[in-house]
Amino acid sequence: MDSVARDPICGMKVDIARAAATRERAGATYFFCGQSCAKKFDAGQIPATARVAAAEKPVPLAAVEYTCPMHPQIIRPGPGSCPICGMALEPRTATANQEENPELSSMSRRFWTSTALSLPVFLLSMSDLLPGQPVQHLLAMRSISWIEFTLATPVVLWGGWPFFERGWASLVNRSLNMFTLIALGTGTAYLYSVAAILFPGIFPFSFRTSDGAVPVYFEAAAVITALVLLGQVLELRARSRTSSAIRSLLRLAPKTARLVRTEESEGGHPITIEEDVPVERVVAGNLLRVRPGERIPVDGIVVEGASAVDESMVSGEPIPAEKAAGARVTGGTVNGTGSFVMRAERVGAETLLAQIVRMVSEAQRSRAPIQRLADVVASYFVPAVVGVAALSFVVWSVWGPSPRLAHGLVNAVAVLIIACPCALGLATPMAIMVGTGRGAMAGVLIKNAEALQMLEKVDTLVVDKTGTLTEGRPQVTRVVPVSGVSDEGVLRLAASLERGSEHPLAAAILRAANARKIALADVHNFRAISGSGVTGDFEGQKVALGNAPFLATLGVQSAEWTEQAEVLRRDGDTVMFVVKNQTIEGIIAVADPVKTSTAEAIEALHREGIRIVMVTGDSKTTADAVAKRLKVDQVFAEILPAQKAEIVKRLQGEGHMVAMAGDGINDAPALAAADVGIAMGTGTDIAIESAGITLVKGDLRGIVRARNLSRATMRNIRQNLFFAFVYNILGVPIAAGALYPIFGLLLSPIIASAAMTFSSVSVIVNALRLRNANL
Repeated sequence: MDSVARDPICGMKVDIARAAATRERAGATYFFCGQSCAKKFDAGQIPATARVAAAEKPVPLAAVEYTCPMHPQIIRPGPGSCPICGMALEPRTATANQEENPELSSMSRRFWTSTALSLPVFLLSMSDLLPGQPVQHLLAMRSISWIEFTLATPVVLWGGWPFFERGWASLVNRSLNMFTLIALGTGTAYLYSVAAILFPGIFPFSFRTSDGAVPVYFEAAAVITALVLLGQVLELRARSRTSSAIRSLLRLAPKTARLVRTEESEGGHPITIEEDVPVERVVAGNLLRVRPGERIPVDGIVVEGASAVDESMVSGEPIPAEKAAGARVTGGTVNGTGSFVMRAERVGAETLLAQIVRMVSEAQRSRAPIQRLADVVASYFVPAVVGVAALSFVVWSVWGPSPRLAHGLVNAVAVLIIACPCALGLATPMAIMVGTGRGAMAGVLIKNAEALQMLEKVDTLVVDKTGTLTEGRPQVTRVVPVSGVSDEGVLRLAASLERGSEHPLAAAILRAANARKIALADVHNFRAISGSGVTGDFEGQKVALGNAPFLATLGVQSAEWTEQAEVLRRDGDTVMFVVKNQTIEGIIAVADPVKTSTAEAIEALHREGIRIVMVTGDSKTTADAVAKRLKVDQVFAEILPAQKAEIVKRLQGEGHMVAMAGDGINDAPALAAADVGIAMGTGTDIAIESAGITLVKGDLRGIVRARNLSRATMRNIRQNLFFAFVYNILGVPIAAGALYPIFGLLLSPIIASAAMTFSSVSVIVNALRLRNANL
């Protein structure tokens, strides 16, 4: 398979097989879009921000793979039919623009041609009901039968050929499905009718009408084929709309970006050049200008200017977010009236938009546990229907009215045609596809269908405090030194020590030191104890920073600071002790502001009957202060990261259905242990990978939206399954003639075909209602 690499000079993707030039350097091969880039490479003019092509593995050129919505494990290199259920395969990944579906084009062509030919066949078969029977006076019955044969044959053998192919494949693969039944039903009606006009003498009296004629059923074979084709056309059109959410997201990505670069003029002076380039040429580190009203091309950071950005398409939040220097921006979102320059950070498949599309695509192919019921029923369904059809033929042939065998044949065909295993099979995956797409448009990313199903049942939500309930950007509120030590001295010691830590509290201390322009010193033998504190050697002395329990493990006495620390904790501050040579030098109080949306979100979750449990490594006093302000139901304080998963399991052991919401690396085990893991989109990649649901905005109100989505999707699935079960449970006996002894009613195979078409299409149409679900 051909592959691509990046030109190390301009960053463009280059088809390796068609590269304009190549170079070997240090055992690596480089590929170039043109000779000019190759010459710059030879001269050593490689941009500092460019990605080196050889550092990346060649990326295979995108090939469209096809899969089955009912059986996502089936992956094909091109269009065709599923070997398990016979359904038309569809592209595994949606594209921004709706491409013509070859299956839909073929089925549409067959449908319209078959309809044009079937209509006169149907009218001829019904002509004996006209007053005076004018057609019968013009044509003999045998002539009418031959006309029907001539018109019905291309309908059945050409229009219905895909159904016979799929029916035969189902036998070869030993996976009986809807097309097995259609092929049996139409094939039986057609072959019987052909035999009736070619060899009428072979049929016994029980097949003949009162006037001795052998009835034919070309109209049934032709009209059933046309109706099934109509069902396929409607189904394919409806299925194409289930990926509309992904296509909408893909269309958010702009095609070009305005690249800002600096070059030297002929006089040796630097000049700034701006040019519009394809977004594929943008690499990490490039500077890009975003003008008013434009879509942001890739993910990055604002380095100059300010504006308000509409992020509703990825976060679900309608209010534009203010962006200034240092703020992160997301590719695909819309800039307001301001202009700014940004530095590209994540491009191509690494952007948030690309990750959202990938996650939604994977979720749409996942299977919910509730699907297992339909799978079990479907595995026995087709053989059972064939058995009922055979039994119906025998019963009507023995006890039915004359002509008995003809009645038996018609009812057996009706049974085969009316049964619809596809309605059962489509009930769950169609709702999952539409539901996950709807969630993506509201900033709720579903990783798998199981999480979507389980969230509806959750009664307890465990939340990590930092970054989930709070902003995750703590600020130093107070520095309290011992006598003889300055605030700056305590901050210098603490910031120097925390420079090697990645904890949010460490970042707060470093920001405070930088704001005061405090020069830091090197620390040796740095050691971090997760959730407790850090130690190291500072200017030849042993230093440490951490909470009170950590000090106890070091043998440092902190009793004299207890009262002052408690006062700060009651205000919701986190208190850290700064230690030098086993003596406390001072304390630093850090507060992490609660998100403005948190209180509203918790109130909404309480209305849903969900119990909120907060876990934090903070002291009990600090945790209780935050919990009281937010009306949290239960608090676990002074918890080490490893204990979070244990708390989740303990709550599960008490009979609760537990969801865990977090954003950090240390939340990953708890997210994985919970019945439903919910990651904040503003958190770490490891947390997002461990969770079943991701909230793009990192806002707890997203959990309310996710729960509403779960409830709406599961309600839709139950409606689909109920309709599919009831339809088949009632339809098959009626087609077999169950109403005849009481009401004298028989179901025509044509009506059975129309009902079967309606059943599968109605399931898809019902699922499409989720696109407008109110979250």
